[in-house]
Amino acid sequence: MRLLSRLLFVLVFCLLAIALPAAPAQALCVPWDIELSTGSGVPGTEVTVYGHDFLEDVLADLYYDGKIIATTRTGSKGDFTIIFTIPEGCTGHYEVKAKLPNTEAHAYFAVKPGLIVSPEKGPVGTTVTVEGRGFAREEEGIELLYYSNGNYETIERNIIADAKGSWDKSFQIPVSSKGDHKLDAEGDESGIYEVKDAIFRVTQDISIDKSSGIVGDSITVTGSRFPSYEKNIKVLFDDQEVVTGIKANSAGDWEASFEAPELPAGEHIVTAEGERTLREDVVELSFEIEPDIVLSPDEGHVGTDLTVTGHGFAANEDVVILYDDSQVTTTETSDKGIFDASFLVPESKNGEYQVTAEDASQNTISSSFVMESDPPHAPELISPPDEGRAGLKNKATPTFEWSEVSGTIGVACYRLQIATSADVNAGGEFANPLVFKESLVGSNYTLEESEALSYGTYYWIMQAVDSADNESEWSEPLSFSVGLLPRWGFIAIIAAAVVLLVLLIRALVIRRTIYYDRW
Repeated sequence: MRLLSRLLFVLVFCLLAIALPAAPAQALCVPWDIELSTGSGVPGTEVTVYGHDFLEDVLADLYYDGKIIATTRTGSKGDFTIIFTIPEGCTGHYEVKAKLPNTEAHAYFAVKPGLIVSPEKGPVGTTVTVEGRGFAREEEGIELLYYSNGNYETIERNIIADAKGSWDKSFQIPVSSKGDHKLDAEGDESGIYEVKDAIFRVTQDISIDKSSGIVGDSITVTGSRFPSYEKNIKVLFDDQEVVTGIKANSAGDWEASFEAPELPAGEHIVTAEGERTLREDVVELSFEIEPDIVLSPDEGHVGTDLTVTGHGFAANEDVVILYDDSQVTTTETSDKGIFDASFLVPESKNGEYQVTAEDASQNTISSSFVMESDPPHAPELISPPDEGRAGLKNKATPTFEWSEVSGTIGVACYRLQIATSADVNAGGEFANPLVFKESLVGSNYTLEESEALSYGTYYWIMQAVDSADNESEWSEPLSFSVGLLPRWGFIAIIAAAVVLLVLLIRALVIRRTIYYDRW
């Protein structure tokens, strides 16, 4: 019986609706609809549109002021949700419409004037930008107001909105007490109580003498406009207390120094708080930790065990170590961006080389390693000895011997010069070397046939070169001779011997002839 009564009520209600104008009848009988999370606000307001009781699994287009702004699909119950931001526009009412197959639903959003300030907090003197949105089209006579000491102070007059009801102005926060201060506006068509105000929080002022540095760098913090004689002021570095027990003077000023703590690379927050000062009332400053490496030792020779210690790198990341642009080892940082790595210095010439560390986040830093430049001792010449003889015949290929040279850096090779004159230049080399051999290994060398020496007097010198390309001085020249006689002398001796032999044979023949003649 109760169910029958309800059905009868619905039937009568719908019959009555037929008698009404068409649009209201549709509104009364359709079950679907859209709702807005808020019906008014400043351009930039985020609005959620809730749709319900539509057809299941169909496309829904959302329009704002006649322009499509989003598309979605209804769920299993014909519901949908779309979030959008109210675009820039003048004061007024704007239609929000959901359009589905053979179905539409409407709602309205009222745009009202309002202000946005950026940044939202800072010390006195901070430069801020105030944006006005949602004012009347090309509204004139707009005044920007700042509330301080119980009264509004006019910051700017005769501001004119553009065709979309927008405008912006920048100014420095005037001297005012710490805490929240209201920013408001009014114009020829917008009353002060119609405009949504903005809030700027005046904070205590701190400054630092540098905005970046490495772990261990000294940082000086200066505070001002704190309460007079405030005690137990603390400086915080990423919530870590780095200075405590600071006391402000009668003007609320103070100064303190600390070392940049052991933290990974990147931006970190420096702020302060005290007995009467909350942390949120103090401006936050940014300090960037930069990577740094220390070499131990920072100079040495080939084969030196070199340790690279890094600070201020990214946390828990791989690090590549390069020596003169060539990778020599890898390691990994700790959760504080620290690492230690060691390698043996490879063979390289004397001079300065860059040791570079680079992590996976592209934090890179280099430091100089100086390859030792102390030269080795000159070799001692052994054979041929001074004024000695190296071979009896012409075109000799003597063997040269010298002492091996030792030192901190291993000797890589030796150089040999042979000349017909002992004249040397300023560097100790022969002025006109006849033979110049480089990269000799060991402590002796025998000339090749193509290098054979003719009869005469010669001079020889030696030089040692270590694996860092350090060169010893050239040794003092020693002289030696090759052959007993020059070639012509041997020819003359041989010719004389032949002549003598001929004469001897002839004499024997004559003597024998005489002997036989007697008999």
